[in-house]
Amino acid sequence: MPPLNPDEQYKFKVLTQAINGKLTNNQASKLLHISVRQLQRLKKEVFQHGVLAVIHKLKGKPGNHSIEKSVKSNVLITIKQAYPDFKPSFAAEKLKENHGLIVNPETLRLWMSEEGLWKPHQQRKVNYHAWRERKDYFGELEQFDGSYHFWFEQRLLNEFGFPQEVCLLASIDDATGKITHAKFDFNEGVVAVFNFWMEYVLTVGKPLAIYLDKFSTYKINHKSAVDNFELMTQFQKAMKLLSIEVINANSPQAKGRIERLFGTLQDRLVKELRLNNLSSITEANLFLKEFIPKFNAQFSVIPTLDENIHRQLTQREKRSLKSIFSIKSTRRINQDFTIQFKNHFYQLEEIQPTTIRPKNTLLVEEWLDKTIHFRFREHYLKCFILPGKPEKIFRQPVILTSHPLNYKPPPNHPWRRYKNPLPRG
Repeated sequence: MPPLNPDEQYKFKVLTQAINGKLTNNQASKLLHISVRQLQRLKKEVFQHGVLAVIHKLKGKPGNHSIEKSVKSNVLITIKQAYPDFKPSFAAEKLKENHGLIVNPETLRLWMSEEGLWKPHQQRKVNYHAWRERKDYFGELEQFDGSYHFWFEQRLLNEFGFPQEVCLLASIDDATGKITHAKFDFNEGVVAVFNFWMEYVLTVGKPLAIYLDKFSTYKINHKSAVDNFELMTQFQKAMKLLSIEVINANSPQAKGRIERLFGTLQDRLVKELRLNNLSSITEANLFLKEFIPKFNAQFSVIPTLDENIHRQLTQREKRSLKSIFSIKSTRRINQDFTIQFKNHFYQLEEIQPTTIRPKNTLLVEEWLDKTIHFRFREHYLKCFILPGKPEKIFRQPVILTSHPLNYKPPPNHPWRRYKNPLPRG
């Protein structure tokens, strides 16, 4: 017989007193918090079986819902072989998806803790941040950022043979929590960001606003940059032309959805890329097309108002899209109608769609296809690249023989041979 715990000892004591008449049925039922009818049944059980009546019938035996040891052993072996560094919830999903093993994530968490495969993280102290309500509409606000990480672990190496960090650019909708677009690139420079958002507006549409880090590479940290077009960064210029508002977050916590998304992806997406043995940015970008719908189906929420308010591009915007997503700068026309730009010289042709003069200031556009275009008064100018700038011809200076001032001829000089020199004046 298994030993009695304190609750069972108390229960047996009260039932014994009720049987001996020391307690009434009402008193005993109140002490045990059971009905009188239940008390009478237990008294009968104690009278017939003694102390065994207060011991649960499954005590010391496996539960009715317990999992067989062979199943547990099989699950743990599979995790050790295929998913040793997976978190319990993600491991449970992969066991069901790839092996047909259905295990409750909390049960798996307990098993993995017992085997040393999972160690709960210690909760750290966090600063207070006020909650911000989600936006109402899909497309009302997109949180955007880039995350540098060893997404390919040891499978992508740099030129020196070390693992290479790459950048995952991603946007998440504030109302639904959906990943609206994601793309791997080597950096989060202007070209990479422009390629990202050109694809976004062509496939999804124009959101009302984009929420990004104040101290990111996408803006100048200058108070007057909001109103002064010349101080805006290339990204803000492009968004202004598309009538998309750019909102700057003062801290990473302010754009918490995209920060938490990267935390989740650095765990789940890294392991998905490993399971599919992907080792290049091109392969990973193709994989994202099937990964994102599954991710959104699991983690997205229903918006307050079920309406997509992304705006479609106008025909004029579509025609100007290459110009909008170009790196812009200014140059001045030289006297010989040449333009110098990035160590190259360009000769403007004689016939142009508009009148140009030397010293006119042009807008230079570097398109994403790496071509250079010069624009003046909304017209693109015709030009061709010169093999090199003609060198200026400098005249050789005439070197004069120097002599001391107030020269005094020597005594034997021919001038001194004249005894009667001509009078001066």
